[in-house]
Amino acid sequence: MQRRNLIRLLQFVMALAVSAGAAFAAATPEQTTAPSHRAATPVHRKHTHRKTALAAQHKTSVSGRTTPASLTRSTVRRRRAIYREEWTSPTFANSTAGDRIDGDDLVVRRAAVEALGPYNGTVVAVEPNSGRILSIVNQHTALTSGFQPCSTVKIPVALAALSEGLIDRSTSSIPIYGRTRMGLTEALAHSNNYYFATLGTKLGYDKWSYYAHEFGLGEKAGLNIEGEESGYFAGEPPKNGGMGMMTSFGEGITVTPLEQAALLSAVSNGGTLYYLQYPQSQAELDAFVPRVKRKLDIGEYIPQIKPGMVGAVEYGTARSSELSDPSAPICGKTGTCTGGTTHLGWFGSFNDFGQNRVVLVVLLTGGRGVSGPTAAQITGNIYRNLQQQGYFNQRPAFSPAILVPR
Repeated sequence: MQRRNLIRLLQFVMALAVSAGAAFAAATPEQTTAPSHRAATPVHRKHTHRKTALAAQHKTSVSGRTTPASLTRSTVRRRRAIYREEWTSPTFANSTAGDRIDGDDLVVRRAAVEALGPYNGTVVAVEPNSGRILSIVNQHTALTSGFQPCSTVKIPVALAALSEGLIDRSTSSIPIYGRTRMGLTEALAHSNNYYFATLGTKLGYDKWSYYAHEFGLGEKAGLNIEGEESGYFAGEPPKNGGMGMMTSFGEGITVTPLEQAALLSAVSNGGTLYYLQYPQSQAELDAFVPRVKRKLDIGEYIPQIKPGMVGAVEYGTARSSELSDPSAPICGKTGTCTGGTTHLGWFGSFNDFGQNRVVLVVLLTGGRGVSGPTAAQITGNIYRNLQQQGYFNQRPAFSPAILVPR
C-alpha cells in the first residue's frame, strides 16, 4: 500500500511540473504580444510550401507572427482559434449581390457565377483583343478596391527584367541559395520568391517603377467606368523587405482586378494595352469601339514568359486549373497572401487556343481556404464550362477594325 501511494505521489508531482512548464511557456512575452505593424499592413506574407531563403527571413506561423522554436502545440492551436476570429473578410458570401448585368456576355457570366459558387470573391472576364469587359462578378469589389498583388507581380517583374536585358532566352538562370540554378520558366511555374527578389534587387526601384507604371500599375484600367478606383504604387521601396519583397510578394503595391486583366490582355494579344470598357446596355454594345491606351514594347518577350505561365498550369502552382487537354493550353499565374486579417488568393490567366480568347482574373478574399491554387481551380472550372459549350471555337463577336488611340 505504501509503495502504491508513493507511486501516485510521484505521478502527481510530475504532472504538476509539466503543467507549470507549459504555463510558463505560454506566458513568454514574445509569444503573446501581437506585432505592432499587423493592423497597418494586414496582408504581407505569402504562404508557400517550399522552404526558401526569403521565407526563412520572414518565418511566420499561420497568424503571420514570429514562431519561436519552443512554442507549444497548445499555444499554436489557441492562436489559430484567435486568428480565425480576427478575420475581417468572410471566406464565403453572396458575391453577385448588386451586380448590373445588362451588357454582360451571359454565357461567360453564368460560367463564372457557377464556378465561383459560395466563395467571397470577384471574377473579371475580358476580351483581350478589344478591351471589352465581358462580365464582372462582384462589381463592387472589382471596381472599388485595390489589393496586394502577391505573386502575380512576378509577371510584370519578368517583363521588366527581360526588357532591361537582365535575363534572356539563353541566360535566364540565376543561382538559387548559392547551390543550384533556376531559369525563368521554372521560376514562374513554381513561383520562386528568391528568383524574383534577385531580379528586383538588380532592377532597382527607379527602373522597376518605370516599367510598372508603363504596364498600368497604379492607374485606372478602365475608360469612364462608373465607380472605378485605381491601385497604388509606393513612391519608394517598402521598409518591409525592400525591393526583394516588392518584386516577389508585391509589398507596397495594390492593384485592382481590372488592372490585372488589362495587363494580361496585353500579354495575350501581343503588347496592346487597351482601355477596358464595360458596356451596360445593348445600345452601348452597338456603339462599342476599342480604345488603345498605349503599345507596350513587350512583343519579343512574351514568348519567353508563356512557357512559365503554361508550366504553372501543367505542373506548377496552378495545376488545379488544367483542362487535361494538351491542345488547349492555359497561361496563368497564381498569387497568395496570408497574414493579418485577410487572406488573398489570385489567379490571372488567358486561353492560348481557339478563335475566342478570354482573360480571366479571379480574386478570393477571406480566411481559411483562400489561396491562389483555390482561385486557379475556380478558373479551371470556368474554362471547362466554356469549352464544353464550344465557346472558344466561335468567331469573336466583335472585330476591332477601328482603333482610337489616346
